[in-house]
Amino acid sequence: MGQRLDLQAILETITERVYFQPKPNVELEYPCIIYQRDYADTKFADNNPYSHVKRYMVTVIDRDPDSDLPDKVAALPSAIFNRFYPADGLNHDVYQVFF
Repeated sequence: MGQRLDLQAILETITERVYFQPKPNVELEYPCIIYQRDYADTKFADNNPYSHVKRYMVTVIDRDPDSDLPDKVAALPSAIFNRFYPADGLNHDVYQVFF
């Protein structure tokens, strides 16, 4: 759990509204970042794991289409842009971040 909290702290330097796997009844305030774990990469040698890294899907949601928040997430080590989509008057920039 410590690594996820480290990621949370880093994301909170980008914006104060950061939500980890928010429940459907949570009312989000914008701009915000939502993130969730979506994958893990394990490397093996001699059938034994020697490296295990979790990947998080990090979504920046903002009304401003020219927000600088997505650029700040993109600057994180190992951040990979996945997609952009507009929905309900909000802009969603989705990244995959190994952490």
